[in-house]
Amino acid sequence: MTTVTVIGSVNLDVVANAARLPAPGETITGAELHRFPGGKGANQALAARRLGANVSLVARVGDDASANEALTLLRGGGVDLDQCLAVPGAATGTALIAVAPGGENQIVVAPGANRELRARDIPTPDSDALICQLEVPSDVIADVARRYDGFFCVNLAPAMEVDVAILQRADLIVVNETEAAWYGPTLAACHGLVATTRGSGVATLEHDGKTVAEARPPEVAAVDATGAGDTFTAALTVALVEGQRPAQALRFACAAASLATTRMGAQPSLPKHSEVDGNA
Repeated sequence: MTTVTVIGSVNLDVVANAARLPAPGETITGAELHRFPGGKGANQALAARRLGANVSLVARVGDDASANEALTLLRGGGVDLDQCLAVPGAATGTALIAVAPGGENQIVVAPGANRELRARDIPTPDSDALICQLEVPSDVIADVARRYDGFFCVNLAPAMEVDVAILQRADLIVVNETEAAWYGPTLAACHGLVATTRGSGVATLEHDGKTVAEARPPEVAAVDATGAGDTFTAALTVALVEGQRPAQALRFACAAASLATTRMGAQPSLPKHSEVDGNA
């Protein structure tokens, strides 16, 4: 079985389903409120687990009631949480999410304990693949990337300045089209693969600036896009490490991401391997 270590965030998602997304300064009422486990690190860990990998999550949560709520599906899903520790006096990360019909969303994150992750506290992962994002301190990612010698994937989200060594070390970088525009020519520092998602549009996989694969997500009845990008990241990593060719792996990732939009909430919507196989 493929083994994956995920270093990243754990959040509790507070989701308001509204008739539409608000404009700047506008208040919209009549929304329905839901609470779901989330955080890019937690989402990617559970996604990889549901897709058949043996997964461990390195993360930090607060010493509050929200931590248990945020970790519920990870525990139930069989993700190893031995390195997911509570930080005394800290609050568990929280994401405030507005979702419109059709799945479009707006997200604001209060990182809380996610900021307390420290490189010195993280052992060098012993796994086939390492997945990281940027909802934890980027110096942690840079340090672990230097020590780790397996397949290294970094999801450059949310977009921010990062050590170029992270890009140079990455075997796979995942960005959406907004993030790709933000990083621009900087992505050329990556010597591995660069995957760019475009919502329901064509996703691409590039190497040395040349497109090596393209795929369009299958059409589905989308209700919530939260977690779709995390599903894509986990699915593409697992598929490539399992030995799928780039074009096949990209189709698999697109199919997984599209399925993740068909149910409410980031983690409740994450698909299993068998579902993806039937949709790819």
